[in-house]
Amino acid sequence: MPHPLVSQQMIDTYQADGVVLVKGLFADHVDQLRDGVAVNMADPGPYASENKKAGETGRFFDDYCNWTRIPQFRDVIETSPAAEVAADLMQSRRVQMFHDHVLVKEPGTSMATPWHQDGPYYFVEGQQTISFWSPLDPVRQATLRCVAGSHRWEKEVLPTRWVSEDGFFPDEGQYIPVPDPDAEGMKVIEFEMEPGDAVAFNYRTLHGARGNQSDSRRRAFSLRLVGDDARYVERPGRTSPPFPGHDMTPGQRLREDWFPILLQRQAGSEPLT
Repeated sequence: MPHPLVSQQMIDTYQADGVVLVKGLFADHVDQLRDGVAVNMADPGPYASENKKAGETGRFFDDYCNWTRIPQFRDVIETSPAAEVAADLMQSRRVQMFHDHVLVKEPGTSMATPWHQDGPYYFVEGQQTISFWSPLDPVRQATLRCVAGSHRWEKEVLPTRWVSEDGFFPDEGQYIPVPDPDAEGMKVIEFEMEPGDAVAFNYRTLHGARGNQSDSRRRAFSLRLVGDDARYVERPGRTSPPFPGHDMTPGQRLREDWFPILLQRQAGSEPLT
């Protein structure tokens, strides 16, 4: 049986649309995650950035790969129901850690999170992937926006640098240009959310977010996990996150000492649907 937070309809929706809302996934961990974000912002990691284009207002802070040094993040990853919910939605017996990500838009931040897919930035490929994006403040206008079914597109979207908008890798025909889903009439799914709710989406789901023009902060914690079929793949340049010195080869599962197994269900114990 799925975890109590998950229904069969949610599993079907995740598989078909590449996105679904999980109410209350981190509801018991909101204060802990807020504390972790405060620690992260006071002591940023090596990948921290302040995304701001010329003429933009406010502050857009993001950082990732800090869960091993911030105890609050580690504890939530290891004790929350996230791994079980991930297994149900991905239809995977194995759930493996990939990385954490913090995104904070202070009040009056005009910069939007550009439309993108996470997958092309990563050195991992597979259908069984999942990101949880969880606000730590109520969100209405500055919520995550996802394009239904985009995880099934034949080609991936060209990964770009968020501020300069330059291509992250050379494009030799394997990518499509970044679309404008609103102008092109695509089915955009978004949710008004409370702290601890989570949007679950596939690494290949096209997504973005508006700026934060409200008078309150919009803190978000994101958790990236992979399942049974995820394998290391080489990209035509430095990936983000880069994980230097990983020593993996194409076709390998991610090394478990860097990317630990969070859940391993026994064959036959949780039949796939």
